[in-house]
Amino acid sequence: MQLAVDNLACRRAGRRVFEHLSFTLGAGEALAVTGRNGAGKSTLIAAIAGLVQRHAGEIRASGIGERTLPESLHLVGHRDGLKGSLTVEENLAFATDLLGSPSLAPAEALARVGLPGAAHLPVAYLSAGQRRRVALARLLVARRPLWLLDEPLTALDTSGQKLLAGIMAEHLAGGGLILAATHAPLPLENARELRLGA
Repeated sequence: MQLAVDNLACRRAGRRVFEHLSFTLGAGEALAVTGRNGAGKSTLIAAIAGLVQRHAGEIRASGIGERTLPESLHLVGHRDGLKGSLTVEENLAFATDLLGSPSLAPAEALARVGLPGAAHLPVAYLSAGQRRRVALARLLVARRPLWLLDEPLTALDTSGQKLLAGIMAEHLAGGGLILAATHAPLPLENARELRLGA
C-alpha cells in the first residue's frame, strides 16, 4: 500500500489549520507528525480517516484493491472508543465483527499488549493505561495496512511503551504503514518526521 497526500489544506471552524501539505508514505514506513498544540496533527489524521472534510488537495491510496481508504486503516484517537459496560473481550469481539479481516483472537491480542488476564473485566473497571492497551489491541484483532495513531503513548507506562514499540515494528516489518501524531518521540528506528506549524 502507498498513501499520497498532495497539497492538502484543512479548515476547522472557519480557521485555516494547515495548507500546501504534501507527503507520501509507503509500505514499511512510519511518519511522526509533530508540532505545537493546535498545529493540525489530529486534524490531519481525521482528514485521512475521512472524518474531516478537506478544503483543498488530494488524499490517495494505492495497492488496496477494491477497498476504500477508510476500509484499509485503523484509527486510535485521543478517546479510546471503548464501551465501558462491555467486557474487554466483548469490546474486541465487536471490533473484529465491525472491521472484518480477522487477525488475532481477542485473547491473543490482549496477551500481546500485556493484559492476559483482563478479558472478562468490564472496561469501566480499568485504569487509563489499561484502557489504552485495550484500544491498541484493536490494531491486532483485524488486519488493516495503515495505522493512524493520535498520541499513541498517552497513559502508557514504560513497559506499555516498549510493548507498543514492538507491535509497531512488527507491523512495519510486515509491510504496514504508520502515521502517528505525537509530542513524544516515536519509539521506532527510521521514523520520518513531519512538523506542522513550523
